[in-house]
Amino acid sequence: MPPQKASSKSAGSADGAAPAKRAYQVEALAKGLRLLGVFSEQRPSMKLSDMAAETGVPLPTAFRMAATLVTEGFLEQLHDGSYRPAPKVLTLGFAALRGLDMVQLAEGPLRRLADATGETVNMGVLSDDRVLYLVRLRNTDLVTANIQVGSRLPAVSTSMGKLLLSGLPDADLEERLTDASFAGAAGPNAIRSIDDLRPVLAEIRERGWAVQDEELAHGLRSVAGPVYDAGGLAAAVNIAVPAREFPVPRLLDELRPRLLETCREISALLGGR
Repeated sequence: MPPQKASSKSAGSADGAAPAKRAYQVEALAKGLRLLGVFSEQRPSMKLSDMAAETGVPLPTAFRMAATLVTEGFLEQLHDGSYRPAPKVLTLGFAALRGLDMVQLAEGPLRRLADATGETVNMGVLSDDRVLYLVRLRNTDLVTANIQVGSRLPAVSTSMGKLLLSGLPDADLEERLTDASFAGAAGPNAIRSIDDLRPVLAEIRERGWAVQDEELAHGLRSVAGPVYDAGGLAAAVNIAVPAREFPVPRLLDELRPRLLETCREISALLGGR
């Protein structure tokens, strides 16, 4: 009895699954990720030729990929020409992993805050010289409508960013911030240098909250409070409002108390003070 042919359904699923997956794959990105994946505890740095051989990526392509990863801050090139992962790889990874549990625990208090105020509520963590947005509950029309979860904004121009920067030692601040850190702000009151930022951070440390007054963008204000876990300052929460509706005194009088109460609630859930 001749062997039976596989049904067209099973053959189609077997033959069609791989092409369907490949259709969505960006090969250049896949090659770049393979280059990052060659490093390990035993091999913290590698020559480009070894990286190319390990991944099967042609050497000219590997060279272009490595140069791009260096430019974007995910690889750094050592004096001997070899490569190793740059701190940005760890910073982004740990920020995201840490944010998963944090977001789950904070979701209830943040939603209650957004419902009670009727305004936009955000939570973020520090990532290099940027604020990485972990939560965004948008309730009002703001000039920063394009911000979403995963957005990274200049820390020096945001209330959450300034609050988080205020918790850093001075040496860490010097290492983290460059002239480029102050170049992206578009608001009329933007801080333009680390010398101008220092007294602002000192005031934030003393009072325990931060304000952004049209520094990130014209027409936008926000107030931010700290979130602590068992290890210390872990994140920040802010309420963002249209500047035309909320002068700074109203922002502080009406919204700051609710904000700080929510920050204390989230901190307690995270085991912070």
